[in-house]
Amino acid sequence: MASLHLAGCGALGRPPRAPFWGGEPRWRGGGGGGAGGFARREKARGRAGIRRVLAMSTDPSSWKMNLNEYMVTLEKPLGIRFALSADGKIFVHALKRGGNAEKSRIIMVGDTLKKSSDPSGGKLVEIRDFGDTEMMMKEKMGSFSLVLERPFSPFPVQQLQHLSELDLLYNKGRIPVVTWNKALLASNLRASEGSGNCGFVLFSSKFFSLDGWRLLSNQNGQTIPQVLQKNSTTPIMSSVVCIFSEDDSGDGDWAHGSFPIEEYIKALDRSEGELYYNHSLGMRYSKITEQVYVGSCIQTDADVDTLSSVVGVTAILNFQGGVESQNWGIDPNAINESCQQRGVLMINYPIRDSDSFDMRKKLPFCVGLLLRLLKKNHRVYITCTTGLDRSPACVIAYLHWITDTSLHAAYNFVTGLHPCSPDRPAIAWATWDLIAMVERGRHDGPATHAVTFVWNGHEVGEDVNLVGDFTGNWKEPVKATHKGGSRYEAEMRLPQGKYYYKYIINGQWRHSTNSPAERDDSGNVNNVIMIGDTASIRPSVQQQKKDANIVKVIERPLTESERFMLAKAARCFAFSVCPIRLAPK
Repeated sequence: MASLHLAGCGALGRPPRAPFWGGEPRWRGGGGGGAGGFARREKARGRAGIRRVLAMSTDPSSWKMNLNEYMVTLEKPLGIRFALSADGKIFVHALKRGGNAEKSRIIMVGDTLKKSSDPSGGKLVEIRDFGDTEMMMKEKMGSFSLVLERPFSPFPVQQLQHLSELDLLYNKGRIPVVTWNKALLASNLRASEGSGNCGFVLFSSKFFSLDGWRLLSNQNGQTIPQVLQKNSTTPIMSSVVCIFSEDDSGDGDWAHGSFPIEEYIKALDRSEGELYYNHSLGMRYSKITEQVYVGSCIQTDADVDTLSSVVGVTAILNFQGGVESQNWGIDPNAINESCQQRGVLMINYPIRDSDSFDMRKKLPFCVGLLLRLLKKNHRVYITCTTGLDRSPACVIAYLHWITDTSLHAAYNFVTGLHPCSPDRPAIAWATWDLIAMVERGRHDGPATHAVTFVWNGHEVGEDVNLVGDFTGNWKEPVKATHKGGSRYEAEMRLPQGKYYYKYIINGQWRHSTNSPAERDDSGNVNNVIMIGDTASIRPSVQQQKKDANIVKVIERPLTESERFMLAKAARCFAFSVCPIRLAPK
């Protein structure tokens, strides 16, 4: 930073040198952390330098803390390297190995610094900008209480390296900002009230207050990330402006989470291309077809207005559950009321997040709803929390089942337009479940599932063979492979259906007690396995009985007969979802 002294005006002196590494900003970020609230008080056991860790869910009058905030009191040196992001937040960039912060076992990379105690150890001071941390960084001894906030989702460490060209030019001092407004400066750099009017030239963005960042705004007062997020899924992140630590932080290695710095950099390279959800970026969406849009959850009334007035959406298919929306701080009743005011049909059909079985069972109903909406000439927005899994899976299944597009082509088409990672095996499972509706029995086509039959015996060196109604009608035993200890496995590829089987152990016919079994009319006990299932309008979400065998779905091109049965089943399913009045309430 440099100061500009105008004639007849007071001057602002150059601030003390900030404790950067080598005096230059570093362009690497740190990661880790997940949402979590605590309601307990812990005392560190046998750890020098740590006085106490306090995490609260109450609202004391002296300060307010939400469920994602916690307070920790540490002795100096703290062992924390902080970073300033372009949205004005101070967050934990790295932890010193063996330092007091790491020993606390609660502070994680990515946590945002909200408050800090003053040097006297009295009140907590709100951290608003870079200047508010200066006093804490310069103190050599004593203890400091820090209030930090844990982010909702895992911290996207790999995104912090990808700075835009504008960020790089500005942070190198190539784009100065000239202003008379001292409120744009960090708190420790502001001139006193009686020093007259001062003009400032800022060559480093680290000396901005939060108001200073609003200079980089458009005419409507929206920051650049807010403008881009409405119609783009290009990753947008809070760029690192600078990194700073204590003046005397001691010797030691800085680590990001549990990684040494070398391993962390390698992990960044390996994670390139992975998808992360950042709720603070707001709703993000992509156009798939003229009538179909897919994206993340609707957070505010403004999002509904954007979908209605800008995109022209007339119906919303939402897979986010009520508890899930509350966890993200979304008011579903307000969203539904906003949709009703704008004449937008809102259909809520919750699917459990990251639950492949629930997705498989409910996907046919979701596609049926989507088909009915499109038949009514609605322009539909399909959404879940992240927009990365459930909502794009519905669109892929619709293209596969209704438009006679192969699963491979439909998957590549949607993921090429909208960055996402839907559960592909769940779509394949649901495909065979739909075909089973038409077949009403055993599948006559090629294999649909790969099954690993598992025998856990009691002795080593047994001769184990698998036999069943699928091995030449009990006449052609299949020898199992020894996998170590008393475990034996036999691999089979079978069409969906119900099968009976047994094991021949050293010449004796036996059934496994680790898998389901049934007694036949003759009194014989046989193991039984049900491969696949039949799609249902009201699916049962109960998991199948415990079974030692492992069943995996086979994704392959459908035969002509299977394509016909799939199209028929999907359409029959779609027109069975009523009575649902496809109009706003």
